[in-house]
Amino acid sequence: MVSGYIPTIGLEIHAELNTQTKMFCDSKNDSEEKNPNVNTCPVCLAHPGTLPVINREAVRHVLRVGLAVGGTLADYTEFDRKNYFYPDLPKGYQISQYEYPLVSGGSLNDVKITRVHLEEDTASSEHRDATGETLIDFNRAGVPLMELVTEPVIGSPMEAGKFARELQLLLRYLGASEANMEKGEMRVEANVSVSLGKKLGTKVEIKNLNSFRSVERAIDFEIKRQVHLLESGGAVVQETRGWDEGKQATYPQRIKEGSADYRYFPDPDLPSLKLQDVPEFSVSTLREHMPELPFEKRARYLSLGLKAEDVEFLVTDTRFGAFYDKVTRGMLDMPSRIAAANYLTNDVVSIIRDMEERDSVSCSEIPLVPQNFREIISMVAKKEISSRSAKDLLLVSVSDSRSPTEIARELGLYVKLSKDLSGIVHAVIEQNRVVVDDYKAGKTSALQFLVGQGMKMTRGASDPEILKNMIQNSIEGKSI
Repeated sequence: MVSGYIPTIGLEIHAELNTQTKMFCDSKNDSEEKNPNVNTCPVCLAHPGTLPVINREAVRHVLRVGLAVGGTLADYTEFDRKNYFYPDLPKGYQISQYEYPLVSGGSLNDVKITRVHLEEDTASSEHRDATGETLIDFNRAGVPLMELVTEPVIGSPMEAGKFARELQLLLRYLGASEANMEKGEMRVEANVSVSLGKKLGTKVEIKNLNSFRSVERAIDFEIKRQVHLLESGGAVVQETRGWDEGKQATYPQRIKEGSADYRYFPDPDLPSLKLQDVPEFSVSTLREHMPELPFEKRARYLSLGLKAEDVEFLVTDTRFGAFYDKVTRGMLDMPSRIAAANYLTNDVVSIIRDMEERDSVSCSEIPLVPQNFREIISMVAKKEISSRSAKDLLLVSVSDSRSPTEIARELGLYVKLSKDLSGIVHAVIEQNRVVVDDYKAGKTSALQFLVGQGMKMTRGASDPEILKNMIQNSIEGKSI
């Protein structure tokens, strides 16, 4: 809230769907294509006399999203023509859904959802400042596009960003879309208004938001802009504004259209659908093939006793989440499950990031044998190796698939027993007489230094508590 004003935010999010072909034709749907106007055909180029055909897989993707957010799946649906002129719209209208969307209602991250529907994407424009030209690439024209509209119930920029991130994660879990914002596969538009009372203020739509940070910053700027305008005696105009990343500011684009401006009417070339008459679109069939969803995985990990930050990492990075599940499958004791998460989200992550930075590659999978990782956790639990030795063993095991017990034996990583430590203890005391005298004089922190020296001599292959007791006893003339 700024100066007593209450912000109200609603989001419209578009995501390109993972399908082999486009929404209404058999042209390839390939977001990686670099050459312009390659994946086109008479249908997506709007040649006269062509007829569109509905992409079954695109419908299925949206229904699965609807099921995941707890929405109501339509029994009857139809496609409409949304009429407007723009250079990147070859037909002069966009095939979308207006009155009968595929999904109504639902919620995600405690944000209520109005609707989720299907439409076709537009072509993409390339503006060349040097020549003043605008070129059109029709590769994207007709790509299946899911649009999700929230209720105007979001109260802050951070809440909006959190919702968008959670939707991206959900789409990836469902395999519906990669939703990479930097590639334009997911695009966010924000409707922002401010008011002093319960009555909503004038809504402004912000476009050109191509990152989560941009979503948050643009909404924050727009809230402050509108408040300043109202406080200065001005009025907010209902309009569409763009986001200038360089200036970190919104700017006016055009007066916002209403639904009447688009002259929606049912597309006469496409049949209406009775979805429950299609066996693969039934709720029971869709539910049967649903994966574990992000919020379900969070709840499961928390029930295992994992720390909230470890849970969020494992849910967000599916590589590590899948690896963790393989390692802990059948692992019943909570301390081992927690230890596995700690080593994975700290030590293994650090090792892999160093590898990726050094070799300039990205690891699509965790370069560790799950059984070997599990064995290392077991060795720590049994106090066969120390925590320090476990880190060394993990580093070696990333590039060596031999049994960790074999590697630990070869490298001398097993915890040394008391009888093996007596020589180390005497050496530490002899080499650090000044520190020993400090300890005798009452400087208790000196003991930790001596333990550290002992751990160095054993290369971490000793229990620090046992080593501490032995050093302390030796200094005090007790038997070790």
